[in-house]
Amino acid sequence: MTRNRGPRRRSQNGSMSVELVVLTPVVVMFALLALGLGRFELLHEQVVGAAQAGAEAAAVAPSAAQAQAAATAAATPGIPPGPHSCRQLSVVTDTEQFVAGGSVRVTVSCEVDFSDLLIPGLPGHESVQAVVTAPIDPYRAVQ
Repeated sequence: MTRNRGPRRRSQNGSMSVELVVLTPVVVMFALLALGLGRFELLHEQVVGAAQAGAEAAAVAPSAAQAQAAATAAATPGIPPGPHSCRQLSVVTDTEQFVAGGSVRVTVSCEVDFSDLLIPGLPGHESVQAVVTAPIDPYRAVQ
């Protein structure tokens, strides 16, 4: 008497190799994408911090002429140099309302470089910008 044991199963020798070959590029792309997005977010946080430091330094500067230098001096150390950090750092100070009770606005911008990651669809570089406005003390003398 012959028993019917259901469909015969094929051997699965080598299927792990095929899965590894198919899934490895996908996992590598996800890792590179996470690296790129992490680089962008880290630089964005550094730019925001540098803009805040620059605006606070410019707001306590004795004159509008010295506000740009104070903002640049305070913002520049907030973004460390490096090949994967900010390139073309720009610190612009708007002193149009630099009067007692007014405000000063500092714009910090730079570019983050993705060209070394080689991710399809990701641009080679992206601009990051932060604008922070700081009030000027209404009871101080401004030159």
